[in-house]
Amino acid sequence: MVKEIASADEYAAAVKSGKLVVVDYFATWCGPCKMVAPKFALLADKYPDAVFLKLDVDAFPEIAEQAGISAMPTFQLFKEGARVGDDIIGAKIDAIEQQVQQFIA
Repeated sequence: MVKEIASADEYAAAVKSGKLVVVDYFATWCGPCKMVAPKFALLADKYPDAVFLKLDVDAFPEIAEQAGISAMPTFQLFKEGARVGDDIIGAKIDAIEQQVQQFIA
């Protein structure tokens, strides 16, 4: 299941989770974001031991800025509060899955 972030506090707590956290930074007006969303949801179902989140960059511009987001969609992975792996910019679902597999253990 993919959870959409509803507050800055929720985001801060989520990325500090002990689990692997995958964040999709998106915008409602972004075509590629809409295209990749169902595939991202399938990854969430395939990897239930990871947490999959969506963050609307227009609703939370301060978080997007702190995360260095300059294009949508951008995906970042976190483990125990630290970023792991590389930022994935664009609807590159295979690259997202590769990083999930690498860091989920």
